[in-house]
Amino acid sequence: MNRFYKEERLCSKKSLDLLFKKGSSFLLYPYRATFIFDGAQPQPHRFPVQVVINVAKKRYKHAVDRNLIKRRTREVYRLQKQVSLYEPLANKEELLFLGLQYVGKEIYPYAFLEKRLGQLFKKLLAQINDENH
Repeated sequence: MNRFYKEERLCSKKSLDLLFKKGSSFLLYPYRATFIFDGAQPQPHRFPVQVVINVAKKRYKHAVDRNLIKRRTREVYRLQKQVSLYEPLANKEELLFLGLQYVGKEIYPYAFLEKRLGQLFKKLLAQINDENH
């Protein structure tokens, strides 16, 4: 289950607009997480989360730098998603749209990103539970 399937990526223009216009967000440096539940899709889905990862071209002019950050973030997400996100969200009916924006001013090593994304997932779950109660 440690693969990152196409169905796990948030590609739909309509869904992206919904996420960034109406979604809730919080900052956990070097990431800004934006999330919203999509109640419009009651049909069963294979994965409880669809994610989009972006790095600002304004901050990182060179594509190699943006690609490196995205690659590291995707790898951390791929390895942590099952335990940190999928298991706690398994009983949810709706699909969670998640946007991870890298807002850091420098390129951090993999170990740092791994630690921060783990903390981000915990904070995300806490916020989701707060909204539901």
